[in-house]
Amino acid sequence: MNALADPLSDLDDIVSRARTAQRRYAAEGSQTRYDRAAQAVGWAIMEPARNRELAELAVQTTGLGNVADKITKNHRKTLGLLRDIQGVKTFGVIKEDTATGITEIARPMGVVGAIVPSTNPAATPANNIINALKCGNSIVIAPSPKGVPSCERLLQFIHAEFAKIGEDSDLVQMIPAPGSKEKTQRLMETCDKVICTGSQNNVHRAQTCGTPAVAVGAGNVTVIIDETADLTSAAEKIRASKTFDNATSCSSENAVVVVDAIYDAFIAAMSRAGGALVDDEAQIVAKLWPDGHLNRAVIAQDADKMIAALGLSDRVPEGTEYIAVPTTGIGPDFPLSGEKLSRVLALYRASDFDAAVATTCALQLHQGAGHSVGIHSSQAERVMQLAKTIPTSRIIVNQAHTFATGGAFTNGMPFSLSMGCGAWGGNVIDDNLHWKHFLQNTKIVREIPAREPKLGDIFAQYWQEAGQ
Repeated sequence: MNALADPLSDLDDIVSRARTAQRRYAAEGSQTRYDRAAQAVGWAIMEPARNRELAELAVQTTGLGNVADKITKNHRKTLGLLRDIQGVKTFGVIKEDTATGITEIARPMGVVGAIVPSTNPAATPANNIINALKCGNSIVIAPSPKGVPSCERLLQFIHAEFAKIGEDSDLVQMIPAPGSKEKTQRLMETCDKVICTGSQNNVHRAQTCGTPAVAVGAGNVTVIIDETADLTSAAEKIRASKTFDNATSCSSENAVVVVDAIYDAFIAAMSRAGGALVDDEAQIVAKLWPDGHLNRAVIAQDADKMIAALGLSDRVPEGTEYIAVPTTGIGPDFPLSGEKLSRVLALYRASDFDAAVATTCALQLHQGAGHSVGIHSSQAERVMQLAKTIPTSRIIVNQAHTFATGGAFTNGMPFSLSMGCGAWGGNVIDDNLHWKHFLQNTKIVREIPAREPKLGDIFAQYWQEAGQ
């Protein structure tokens, strides 16, 4: 059967080649080889001229984000990941415990199928490729339609680096253009491990394709500002985070909940930091969702284009970088309470901290459960209260949310562009996607001296309290 008769035959051939290459990679592998391949991919995207070309191509073809921030994202996300995996053992014996008699041998997954979004058409594929190669896998990327040119160019750069070190280019491939749901579905069904970042439709398909899958949930970040916060610092961090790459990140703030006692003071600080208050929810909703879908003239656009598309050119100060829209509603009938992928921030007012927590919880239960929330506060007990109350995997404290959630050089989170949301978000993982999710192991189990306890060793306290 030829390719014209069966549009999936080219994909099947790619997966077959990836499987053959992976088996050789594992059979002839070493930690040195795996590390070198990962570094080659890192340099393929981080070399300054190539980084700029990829950033410019991404903005040109997707219409999302801005070049300067994509350059920063490509560089820092990759640098941070390479730091995280440096010295990590992913080949051969990775752990030997004489007390338990168990030896763990690192084993690759095989062929990884990675579904990636148009918001980060170079950084996310590179992150997945580095993790896959570090752990002895091959990988086939399924980019979004608008992300195809960036992915193709990235793979050309990777294969050029592979040629320098004598590595097999079949280890890193992509779905042949034009992409389709059918090709992506076939990839998910025929690979050994699915990694999915993107729309919730893709996540659902990944988690029901029959292949083991790690998928991540939707973002809808809410940040609380309480009366003990450093308002100038909080406002500046929110500006930096909200505007980075034109709010393409799933970790970009979508709502801020401000305690009443400092509401006016925060609005003043926000205004000084480039945020404009626009108290016209009806107009913003009508312009942002003109036909029930997010307006492409607004989402992930530079500030001037976003302001013009929302009809605000004469209503906000010169130099406005984002807008904050006061609202009270939460749920499907109140679009501002969800993810907006734009320089638009929903602004909620709370009578006190407990009310702020209740609003944040309601927002997360509406959308974004399990992903992350933030807080600007000097009260440690309030951070703990939030962590025990909100259905979320991450509480970002006094930081610019976008930069902190996916790993920063100033916190301990793994560098990643994909955030697991746990059971709250319908995901298998509740941590940042990282190298461990690309690796499995075989355990050698040896006999050790018996460690069987007596009943009293287990039940003594219980018997004392409840009787036998």
